[in-house]
Amino acid sequence: MGWSGKAVLGFFGNMKPEEISTKVCRAYVAKRRADKRGSEDQQRRRRDANKVELIGVANGTIRTELNQLRAALLWAEAAKHISKAPDIEMPGAPQAKERHLTRPEFDALLSAAETPHLRLYLLLAISTAGRNAALLELTWDRIDFERGLIFLGARNLLRPQKGRATVPMTNALRAALSDAKAYKRGDRIIEWGGEPVRSVRTALGKAAKRAGIGNVTPHMFRHTAAVWMAEAGRPMGEIATYLGHADDLVTQRVYAKFSPTHLKNTASALEVKFFRTQS
Repeated sequence: MGWSGKAVLGFFGNMKPEEISTKVCRAYVAKRRADKRGSEDQQRRRRDANKVELIGVANGTIRTELNQLRAALLWAEAAKHISKAPDIEMPGAPQAKERHLTRPEFDALLSAAETPHLRLYLLLAISTAGRNAALLELTWDRIDFERGLIFLGARNLLRPQKGRATVPMTNALRAALSDAKAYKRGDRIIEWGGEPVRSVRTALGKAAKRAGIGNVTPHMFRHTAAVWMAEAGRPMGEIATYLGHADDLVTQRVYAKFSPTHLKNTASALEVKFFRTQS
């Protein structure tokens, strides 16, 4: 059961399958929510960093643990080791809370980027909405200056790679890429000292700290780009294509709420006459 096994086996290990009930599952959830997260050293580091003591395992972790238990029990049932796997009740799934950058925050971050490779990465990330891996793996042969296109996926593949679209260059990105190409020393676009950059997390973290905008992760730029497109009123189908989503229902579910026109036509069906009263 991997890393989740210790907690699960410590609680359920001596139980028979028929003894695992909804009440027992809820007791496990309550216990895990009361458990401290991590070792004492990890707890101390969190207290030092956050000035508060964090206790309680998150719902996402508890769900993972109980899913492992459910899978083991279903396997045991299929293998005829037990007659029937019990139902495993789980806590609700945690709601995603992914932050996006405002335009002033991005401008501050770009200004705080001290190295050429990070500045180019930031422009590439926000302009293409590409995944972090796609950006770090991007090579110059996939930049078509003549047609103004960037191929985030390999150009010779018959099937597109997940989330790796072909997108147009923005004017700012074209200028930045033209400058970078004049000084390139390798095949990769994001390079440092002629060597491919494997991660921008350290440089990004330092720039974010200088900019005073809190924690910033590489994936945040893809999310930010999608939010900006939605805020500009671009159709969800176009945004889905830009992101490389195979199904624009995914795009609709996550980003429609950022569109200025979202539900406005629907809300118009609820208009009523309003009469001001004489005071």
